[in-house]
Amino acid sequence: MGRYILKRLLSMIVIMFCAAILVFTLMYFVPGDPARLQLGVDIPENILQAKRHELGIDRPYIVQLGSFLYQAFLKLDFGYSWKYGVSVMDELITRLPRTLAIGIPAMLLNVIIGTVLGIYSAIHEGKWQDSLTMVIAMVFVSAPNFWVALMFILLFALKLNWVPAFGIESWKCYILPVICSALPGIAINARQARSSMLEVVRADYISTARAKGQKDGVIVRKHMLPNAMMPIITGVAGGLCQLVAGSPVIETVFSIPGVGVYMLSGVNLRDRPVVCGCVVFFALFTSIVVLIMDLSYAFLDPRIKAQYAKGR
Repeated sequence: MGRYILKRLLSMIVIMFCAAILVFTLMYFVPGDPARLQLGVDIPENILQAKRHELGIDRPYIVQLGSFLYQAFLKLDFGYSWKYGVSVMDELITRLPRTLAIGIPAMLLNVIIGTVLGIYSAIHEGKWQDSLTMVIAMVFVSAPNFWVALMFILLFALKLNWVPAFGIESWKCYILPVICSALPGIAINARQARSSMLEVVRADYISTARAKGQKDGVIVRKHMLPNAMMPIITGVAGGLCQLVAGSPVIETVFSIPGVGVYMLSGVNLRDRPVVCGCVVFFALFTSIVVLIMDLSYAFLDPRIKAQYAKGR
C-alpha cells in the first residue's frame, strides 16, 4: 500500500507540473500587454519597457517558464501579483479559509443528504416518493448555479430578510452560498446513490437475505450500502471537484473574496502569477481528492486493497 501511495504522490507532482506548464503557456500567448494594462494606453515606450523589465516579461518564453517552475515547485513561491504587487501565496493562504468555509459544509451536505435521498428513492422504487425525489434532483441538476443563487438572494435575503445577501461579516453570510453550492451535488449524488442501490438490490445475496427474514434496515445497512458505496464515492469525489470549479461563480454572486474570485480577477486582468498560482492550487486539490477516493476503494473492497498492496 505504501508503494502505491508513493507512486500516486509522484504522479500528483507530474500532474501539477503539467498543469503549471499548460496554464503558463496559455497565459503567455494570451493577447495583451500586461505593462500597458497596468500603466494605461498613453504611456511613453521607455516607461513601458522599464515596466516589462520589472515584470520579467521581456525575457524569452523558455526563460520565463523555467523561472516560474523553479520558483513554484522548489521555493513554493508563485511570485507577486502584477496588478496589486501582493504575494500570490500569501493571498491564497488568506483567501483559502473563505473558500473552504463554503466547500467543506457543501461537501458534507452532498454526502449526507444526497446519499440518504438516493437510498430512500431506491427503497421506494416506482412509487410517488421515488418519482418526486428524482424530479427535484433533475431540476437542481439542470438549473444554473448562478440563477439558483440569484433566486435565493431575492427570496431569502431581500424578500424574507432571513439571511444576509452578501459579505463575510458573520457565519450567516455563508448559509446561502453553502446551500447553492451543495444543491447540484446533492442532486447528482442522489441519482448516483439510487442507481447503485437499485443495481445491488437485484443481486442474489439480497434475495437470500430477505428469504432468511432479515429486516429491511439490516439489509440496507449490512448488505446493500457497503456494496453500493464505490459508485457513490466516485460521485462524491466528482462533486467535490465540481464545487471547486464552480467556486468563482458562487463567490462572485455572493461577493465572497475567496480563491475562485481571485483567479477570475487574475484572468480578467491578465495577471499571470495569480492565474498560474490558482490553477496549480486547484490541480493539487483535485489530485488529493482523487487519491482519497482511491484509498476509500481499498477500504471498501479487499480485492482492490490487494492490488494496491502489490503497488499497482
